[in-house]
Amino acid sequence: MKIVYTAKATATNGGRGVGDARTEDGRLGVKFSTPKAMGGDDGPGTNPEQLFALGYSACFLGAMRGAAKRADKKLPDDATVEASVSFADREDKVGFGIVAKLTAHVPGWDKADIEATMKTAHDICPYSNLIRFPHEVELSAG
Repeated sequence: MKIVYTAKATATNGGRGVGDARTEDGRLGVKFSTPKAMGGDDGPGTNPEQLFALGYSACFLGAMRGAAKRADKKLPDDATVEASVSFADREDKVGFGIVAKLTAHVPGWDKADIEATMKTAHDICPYSNLIRFPHEVELSAG
């Protein structure tokens, strides 16, 4: 694959549940806390699943716009995509997994057109690609 853009972020102070993270360019910085459902205090911070849901919903809506264009349609400006991202125990008891669900609302479109556009968008969206197919992750000690 030809790399087009790279986002860089660094987590510090313990990461998930207690720490914080910031993008290299300083445009985004967050504090983390753990939801009560995961045994935490439900503090004011965010969590990785919320961040993934934000990115996935935005990316998929953009992919739907591209899919609609390929079909000579225009996605209405008030179309929305809701991403539900769940943290789950894996069956192998070694680690955890992510379970994702996308729900699109496209005013003025029928269900069949929305579903067809979502199917094409699922092929376009890099988040969908990452979830659906194995990808190597380069691990390095710095």
